[in-house]
This record gives sequence, C-alpha cells and structure tokens, in this order.
Amino acid sequence: MLHGYGSSILDGAWLTINLALTSMSMAIALGLIGAAFRLSPLKWLAMLGEGYTTLIRGIPDLVLILLIFYGGQDLVNRIALALGYTRYIDINPFIAGVCTMGFIFGAYLSETFRGAFMAIPKGQAEAGLAYGMGGAQVFWRILVPQMIRFAIPGFTNNWLVLTKSTALISVIGLQDMMFKAKNAADATHEPFTFFLAVAALYLMLTSLSLLVLRYLEKHYSVGIKAAEL
Repeated sequence: MLHGYGSSILDGAWLTINLALTSMSMAIALGLIGAAFRLSPLKWLAMLGEGYTTLIRGIPDLVLILLIFYGGQDLVNRIALALGYTRYIDINPFIAGVCTMGFIFGAYLSETFRGAFMAIPKGQAEAGLAYGMGGAQVFWRILVPQMIRFAIPGFTNNWLVLTKSTALISVIGLQDMMFKAKNAADATHEPFTFFLAVAALYLMLTSLSLLVLRYLEKHYSVGIKAAEL
C-alpha cells in the first residue's frame, strides 16, 4: 500500500515525536520564566515578558522558523568569521526546529501559566510563609501543584497545536514524517496515499495525547468538587 515507504515514514514519525517533546520541554521552561516576568513587581521585567508574548503573537510561525534557521545561521557564521573561524557552520534542522517551536510556544504557555498562578488564592502563599516556609518552598510545594490543575486545559490546547505545527519544520530540511511523505509522494506520484497516512499518524498522536492529558487533569483535580449548575 505504501510501496515500501512505510518504515521510512515511521522513522519520520519518531523524529516528529522527539521534536514535539523536546520543543515542549523548552516551551515549559520559557513559559515559566515568561509568567514570572509578567507577574513580577519590577516594571521592566513585566514589560519584557509582555514584549515577548506580543512579538510572538504578531509574527507567523513559518516566518519565525525561516528567520531563526536562515538568519541564525548567517549570524553564527558572521560571528565565527569575526573570530577567525573560516569554515562554514551549518545549523542542524532539528536544533533549529526545537529552538523555534520552543521559543514560539514558550510565549503562549507564559500566558497559560500566568493565568493559572493568578487563579490561586493569595492566601495560599501567605499561609505558607506564615508557617515558616521559604519562598522557594512555597512556590514548589504550594503554588506549582495548584497551578498545574488550572494550567492543564490551556497546556493541552498548546500541546496539540505544537504537535501539528511540527509539520512546518520540514521546510528547513528536517526529515520528519511530513518530509518523508512528500519524498514518497514525489517518487510514486501518489500524494493522497502518503499525506493521508501522515494525517492518520498525527490524529493517532493527538488522540493519545488527549487521553493522557485528561487523565492528568482528573489526577490533579482529586478532592476538588466541581460546581453544580
């Protein structure tokens, strides 16, 4: 059915999963930092965090991918040349993809995390401090566990969008399943077959993700009574 390209597309699917997971790890880190900046009492930090999210929301993902890959590669080589290194440096498409997707979705997650932290009653942190806990203890042992419950719905949406957006990274040469499917389609002149297979793989991945994230949402909502209308 796939004319021998099935294993190649599955290899690309594994690379796609690695790209999505690595990018989301970076996005979570940047999202937490961005949320901390937005909630900071220091005005310049709050403005920096707001500028980050405004920048990302105003530029299309594909433009950022091309800008970071080609522009970043040019910048790295200019710096290397200024330092006396004359060999041309190629940026790995996987690294460029991770940095781009992580940077983009870090901005979106910063809004998710900011809203989640703001949903926690202020008295929670004050009670922790009153019991003699340090600021770091209050953050990790009181605020973060409660923040997760509020953040999961928004996180789920961002994860699904990120997973689907990984298909864009194929434009810079990353041999993910979209790249492999296009090559197979060009070779066999059967684009519908291979792109349908990729669509099915993306649907399987997002459906499995939904099951896992819904389980986590229930897990972190244990002991919380839902409002009855």
